[in-house]
Amino acid sequence: MSTLIKAAINGGRGYAENPAVPITPSEIAKAAFEAVRAGADVVHAHARTSDGGQTIHPDDIAALVRAVKAVDPNIVLGTTTGLWTCSGHAERMTLLEAWPADAQPDFASVAFCEEGAAEAAQLVLAKGMVLESAVWAPADVPALLASPTLHQNVRILIEPEIEDVDKAVTMAREIAAQVRAAGVKAPILYHGYEVTAWPLVRAAFEDGCETRVGYEDMLLLEDGTPALDNAAMVRLAREIELAR
Repeated sequence: MSTLIKAAINGGRGYAENPAVPITPSEIAKAAFEAVRAGADVVHAHARTSDGGQTIHPDDIAALVRAVKAVDPNIVLGTTTGLWTCSGHAERMTLLEAWPADAQPDFASVAFCEEGAAEAAQLVLAKGMVLESAVWAPADVPALLASPTLHQNVRILIEPEIEDVDKAVTMAREIAAQVRAAGVKAPILYHGYEVTAWPLVRAAFEDGCETRVGYEDMLLLEDGTPALDNAAMVRLAREIELAR
């Protein structure tokens, strides 16, 4: 059975970083389709404003979801609830509550380093979406473990926010051990950023964890060459998995 690979296809990246970064709903839909065709199981995308900013406004979320589902209704699509997309937790809750039931993502991510994470996670579930919760450092783990939604996650995301490769891999494994020791049965997903991205992909395969690739996390392939698109990163991840 193959490992779940998530394609995180844009994040906050812009065309200046790589012209293939998808920003408009139609670009995101095309990139999502190609990533799934290349071997991704699920897609994570950030809705963007007309000037390229990240947003969770219900109109932009609906446009994103409808564009992707029009290309392929079977694509499993998720997005962020990050506080950087709005003015703060209060506005996040207002915007999230307003996501239209007929055009909301299949799943949503909540980062437990943020204010109000537990409340946001409860709202994701109340609206009928699947929940995944993220921790960025060991300091985030107590809030995650105290959350009433802890055992309702489809997966736990471990995202070390450090640039040292060895330390990032060690941190991911230590957090995973803490989460497992607390009785969490949900799959664990490792992913990194830039220099730590591909090492954490490899560590995930070694540890039997899920993983994530795409422009949100990295601009380069493992050999240091620019990734032509998200699909190229997905294909490489599958090749690494198969070569093990």
